[in-house]
Amino acid sequence: MINWLRVGLFLVVLLVISGLMIPVQLLALRFDWPLRRRLPRYWHRMALWFLGIRVHVHGRLETRRPLMIAANHASWKDILVLGSIADVAFIAKTEVASWPVFGFLAKLQKTIFVVREEKRRTGDQVNEIAARMADGEIVVLFPEGTTSDGNRILGIKSSLFGAAAAALPKDDENGIVNVQPTAIAYTRVQGMPMGRYHRPIAGWPGDTGLMEHLIGVLRAGALDVDVTFGETVEFRKGDSRKTLALRIEEQLRAMLLAHLRGRYRR
Repeated sequence: MINWLRVGLFLVVLLVISGLMIPVQLLALRFDWPLRRRLPRYWHRMALWFLGIRVHVHGRLETRRPLMIAANHASWKDILVLGSIADVAFIAKTEVASWPVFGFLAKLQKTIFVVREEKRRTGDQVNEIAARMADGEIVVLFPEGTTSDGNRILGIKSSLFGAAAAALPKDDENGIVNVQPTAIAYTRVQGMPMGRYHRPIAGWPGDTGLMEHLIGVLRAGALDVDVTFGETVEFRKGDSRKTLALRIEEQLRAMLLAHLRGRYRR
């Protein structure tokens, strides 16, 4: 009963606050106000607070632009976590746009939806990503291409870094795109190291319903997540996307494992 009360309270408060913020965000999107980039950050922070998720940031977000964040991906919580730290735009598969609730929220944040299977549309999608990055927006890419269980890094798909290549200034041979690996590690429950029993809370398995997973997060009471900004990789014209992918994967794996094993050192 208590769990359902928490779920109900969370949803009611979320709906009330969202009802106040959504009209403002729609206006900001309509007139392209700078507020459209900042407002989602406040919403994400509010949602994390009600969920009992505490975010600990290690390292610093790169200040140079254009900037792409390459992060590991465990569940829908990653969106809230990264969105609470910085004003970012996410790259998501086009199916997300049709998801209940999540699709609408993604559109409010002006998420970039991509159709990986339709090569004829790839050019337009990549150009949009490049234009957004050139405009100073921080674009978040989940280069694993899918969610993991939160315990490991899946193989990084070098093809997904095509957007970074497209964002290179065409009139500047010395231009670069900054790609910063960012590890997201769910490490503690109620202040204690997260053991095997609670690990399913970190990831979101495809066969688990959203409400079921949400209840699991609320039942846990308090989750700690460590977000680590790694060493930025400068990507230049002529550089190999495979080499970029390998460097990003190496850093992500090292940072994630260090946190999960309690061996991270600043």
